[in-house]
Amino acid sequence: MPIKALDLFQAYTQNKLPKDGGYIVSSFLSEKSAYTKFEIVAYTAVKSLYLSKEGLTFQSDGNKLFVLVEPPTFPKKFIEPFRRDSTEKIPHRFSELDIHTSKDQYKIMVSKEPVYTYGSFTVMRPTGINFAFIFFNQEDVLSSLGLFFEKTLNEEIKIPKADAKKATQLVINAIQKFTVV
Repeated sequence: MPIKALDLFQAYTQNKLPKDGGYIVSSFLSEKSAYTKFEIVAYTAVKSLYLSKEGLTFQSDGNKLFVLVEPPTFPKKFIEPFRRDSTEKIPHRFSELDIHTSKDQYKIMVSKEPVYTYGSFTVMRPTGINFAFIFFNQEDVLSSLGLFFEKTLNEEIKIPKADAKKATQLVINAIQKFTVV
């Protein structure tokens, strides 16, 4: 059975990173609460890669979208996401996000449209409990990404299963708008 996903930096060091395209999912988890930010980047035709202390830079065009999970106790929930502190910020207004509110009042916000990155982008090296995975661009990649998000939202962040499914569908719908890969 072919490998569907690997840790991004492990794939790089083992020379298993696909140069022709893939999907990178990075997490940015708050140490103080269940506030979580995900970045999903699709890329194609990598010209070169640069590894630094901060992260891995791809010389490639890409599409990026953001997923924000906001617990009901988040004190800045009324501040537009693009105006929040750097660790809590995504480059969108509420009107640019599809928002699903779970039965326990978590808000899962997903970019309505991908952000296009021209020329290059950098995936930050994960610290603490954060991660960065590369999903290989195979026939069933959307199913793999869907299963990953559903399980992560439900089992790790504790979003109820039905709500995790609905939020995951928002993520998959947004990924289907990518123009690269």
